[in-house]
Amino acid sequence: MAEYENPDVTVVSSKGQVVIPLAIRRKLGIGPKTKLLVYGYDNVVIMKKLEIPDVVKELEGIYDRIGSAISKYGEISDAEIEAVIQEYRRRKKGPS
Repeated sequence: MAEYENPDVTVVSSKGQVVIPLAIRRKLGIGPKTKLLVYGYDNVVIMKKLEIPDVVKELEGIYDRIGSAISKYGEISDAEIEAVIQEYRRRKKGPS
């Protein structure tokens, strides 16, 4: 269910900048460099915090899984990798 708060007043600067009240920034975890999606709807401006996944952490996780697989099964040759790619492409293409 949506959580409603008391409204706060802010002012748009000559550069079009808007200060988001501190209480809202703290509650939503908005800090410097946080990305926001901004929508205009009728006479309303809607801002939504943009959650961008941490690509570095995702890559580290992938590398960890690859390292575990190599430890368990041994190194994979370029020829084996190419064979897997070709098999995937054949299956994706479907019967001729």
